[in-house]
Amino acid sequence: MAVQAYILVQTEVGKAADVARAIGEIAGVTLAEDVTGPYDVIARVEGPSMDELGTLVVSRIQTVPGITRTLTCPIVRI
Repeated sequence: MAVQAYILVQTEVGKAADVARAIGEIAGVTLAEDVTGPYDVIARVEGPSMDELGTLVVSRIQTVPGITRTLTCPIVRI
């Protein structure tokens, strides 16, 4: 079963749409939308394991220009 998470992203001023578009093109990202509130972009991601999900966030998502901070929220089934 794939591991899924929401990634909450803060961006530089005026960069939310560009960041959402760039994140949405990354393999493993199933949804990326710009939003209002304390975060500028929310993305839903999935991977085969928690380690690979972490690698996706650190090596692919956090390197997108314009991102200042991310918060990863793994999805749990209770």
